[in-house]
Amino acid sequence: MPAASVSRMARTLVGILVVVGFIVVVVIAAMGQFRARCEVCMAHRGRQICAEASAADRVAAEREARSSACAQISGGVTDGIQCNNTAPVSVECDL
Repeated sequence: MPAASVSRMARTLVGILVVVGFIVVVVIAAMGQFRARCEVCMAHRGRQICAEASAADRVAAEREARSSACAQISGGVTDGIQCNNTAPVSVECDL
């Protein structure tokens, strides 16, 4: 094989390894940000739904799950605010 062909293959291989390494680092860093997972069940105006969310801590995960559930069962901004101000039917979190 000519030297230019081997050099090009080596550069290609190094480039692929750098890209794969970068992707692995990004995935690991992203997974570390979501340490808490919560499932929150909300009831509002006769409807009930449960939603899950993951976040850096329990408070944020619970807030996001509550917001997600309320978005699915409320009908508008005012209704969504009222739902979010309602106590959840149940909350289960994994840290």
